[in-house]
Amino acid sequence: MNDTINSPKHYTMGKHEAIEIIQDNMTVKQFEGYCIGNVLKYVLRHPHKGQLEDLKKAQWYLNRLILTKEGE
Repeated sequence: MNDTINSPKHYTMGKHEAIEIIQDNMTVKQFEGYCIGNVLKYVLRHPHKGQLEDLKKAQWYLNRLILTKEGE
């Protein structure tokens, strides 16, 4: 089953998920900005595109941001 929120097939083709590679190649502050940008993107577009799915994607990025802040 393809989990389009937590682990989309198109982001998990290799050994590592794209989000892990992105995070490993950014500073903590850069990655926090990346997550915030994605939260905003999905919240703002949800009425026009993915609706509930986009809100869940925004939630996923917010949760990732929280985990990052807790790890500081």
